[in-house]
Amino acid sequence: MPRFCMRTFSLLLVSAFFATSAGATDNCADDAMIVFDGSGSMAEMGFNDINEPRIFEARQAISKTVPEIAENRRLGLVIYGPKGVDECSGLDVRFLPMANAAKPVIDAVDNLEPGGSTPLTDAVKLAADALDYENRPAAIVLVTDGKETCGGQPCMLATRLANEGLDTTVHVIGFKVRGSFFSWDRDRDNDYNVSESVARCLADRTGGTYTSAETLDQLIAALRDTLGCHFLF
Repeated sequence: MPRFCMRTFSLLLVSAFFATSAGATDNCADDAMIVFDGSGSMAEMGFNDINEPRIFEARQAISKTVPEIAENRRLGLVIYGPKGVDECSGLDVRFLPMANAAKPVIDAVDNLEPGGSTPLTDAVKLAADALDYENRPAAIVLVTDGKETCGGQPCMLATRLANEGLDTTVHVIGFKVRGSFFSWDRDRDNDYNVSESVARCLADRTGGTYTSAETLDQLIAALRDTLGCHFLF
């Protein structure tokens, strides 16, 4: 093969290698919003086959992953659930994407006292608006333990974000999601202990990922996969 062709071929191989190796690194340095479930169910345990409140491991996962992620990415935070004037008004944009956000994120989650219901649809919309999703690429990672309980329609929002957003991606991490314990159709639907969040369509319709996490290690891996930059050489 002529020298020029060999050189061109080599450059193509190198480019393909980095494109493949980077994987999740596409746009991984763009601003991102974490939408964190602070609803009352994050503190529940007992009949849900959960030995300790979900918030315990969620705090550990955030403390483990966010410092390394924040080195390469500006992060913002929305928390939903507690401190509303009623069950569904607890929506709080703690801060917009900022550099070196590890301490503010960790402090906010560590000091969180779960409460209220689950307005996850409105929370994701708040995060999208904070990222100016109609005019800029928007990356959102939703950590939730399951249901929308405040009348929101996550699938309708997903379609809106996909159609109106410049490049909006929502990743959903379903953490210890449980089915309806007393549901009449419990046997017909997903098994109680391996249910999926209704918010899955937010990921499916925006090109994001849906990840089920049952353990601390799985939650850590999911946060790294959705927010982190994976440089392989």
